[in-house]
Amino acid sequence: MIHLIFATNNVHKTDEVRAALGAAFSLETMKEASLDIDIPEPHPTLEANALEKARTVALLTGQPAFGEDTGLEVFALQGEPGVKSARYAGEDRSTDANIRKLLTRLGDNPDRAARFRTVMALVMDGREYCFEGICPGRILREPRGTGGFGYDPVFVPDGSELAFAEMDMEGKSRFSHRKKALDQLITFLKSIPHGQGKD
Repeated sequence: MIHLIFATNNVHKTDEVRAALGAAFSLETMKEASLDIDIPEPHPTLEANALEKARTVALLTGQPAFGEDTGLEVFALQGEPGVKSARYAGEDRSTDANIRKLLTRLGDNPDRAARFRTVMALVMDGREYCFEGICPGRILREPRGTGGFGYDPVFVPDGSELAFAEMDMEGKSRFSHRKKALDQLITFLKSIPHGQGKD
């Protein structure tokens, strides 16, 4: 069984990842690995932030680790909020404030096209790997639904009429940018010759 440490303490993200990983992998969060730290996200790209998290956890634990960074990219806003998605309206990471700012910035613009983009970075055996998942969709004019997290109440993926926040976990996973990146990570891990990256 491959043991991994996920460089996050975000419960929602952990639930999504655990549901996708299945029984072939053993997963710990930073808290479960006794890491009481807050890893900064100072970089201008999702790739660099994801690698920062994975490198930090791998260095501290000596175990294979992966981190991720996700951004909502709205085309009419030249890719905003992008890498600043979690802190779009300020450092307190208020979901409601982030959504209000996004909808205010878009206003009545008829171009609502957007995409979620996730980059997962794996550090294992002294090597680094990145995997990307993209979910295209559009931004609603007002929030819908009570599930999910982040911008899920205002994002409808292409191929659906429901916002992410109106879907259950199984429904969201059919479109999820995070799952697309994770599927690539899992495929890679399963391709590793026996004995590498194992307990």
